[in-house]
Amino acid sequence: MRQLIAGNWKMNGLLTEATTLAQHISAAAAGLACDLLVCPPATAVHIVAATLSGCGIGVGGQDCHAEEKGAHTGDISAAMLRDAGATWVILGHSERRADHGETDAMVLAKVDAAVTAGLTPIVCVGETEAQRLAGRQEEVVGAQLVGSLPKDFASSGASVGVVAYEPVWAIGTGRTPTEADVAAMHAFIRKTLLAHLGPAGQGVRILYGGSMKPANAKALLALPEVGGGLIGGASLKAPDFLAIAEAAVGG
Repeated sequence: MRQLIAGNWKMNGLLTEATTLAQHISAAAAGLACDLLVCPPATAVHIVAATLSGCGIGVGGQDCHAEEKGAHTGDISAAMLRDAGATWVILGHSERRADHGETDAMVLAKVDAAVTAGLTPIVCVGETEAQRLAGRQEEVVGAQLVGSLPKDFASSGASVGVVAYEPVWAIGTGRTPTEADVAAMHAFIRKTLLAHLGPAGQGVRILYGGSMKPANAKALLALPEVGGGLIGGASLKAPDFLAIAEAAVGG
């Protein structure tokens, strides 16, 4: 299975900046042994999708509402993202869970909406520093997986979704996950996916979302059950993002 390298641009990039970044990534992406995806801010989805049209690089949103339409000021629906040219969407990111109080049930509803609209969801899970220090990392991540993923998440009748593990406990704490930490959690996630989804859970790619950079990408992407990376800051610099993609293991 080809690894997926997904760039989460977060709240960065005006239209000119987003277009330039997309152009730079597109110009050097040919021949990569991985699948490539960029997720710009909602305001830039349309122009980035147009810029990358025909080059094989996917475009996604960073969130969507569970409802198709309605009185939800400031929100964007999955159908709107699809209409703007997106084919993917990130859901349940740690920043959404923390800053907007998103629960597993809310993420589950968004996953259903995304699939209905024709988007492939990337569902994020991860434990906080307090949860890891208490030894509850598997309890927390396991509950997030079961609560956020529908039973048909990996069904043959729909696009196979993706899971991304974020070691929230290492963000801004000065702590760095070891390769053993990453391998252990990805192995646990795979075990949980198989238990929750059945044999189809083997086909779900598990991305690592913990500050992957050109310097550590090769080692992290070579670990068992790491099916790619969800890249934050490094995805805003085309050379860094492409260097990570070059380190991917081809399927």
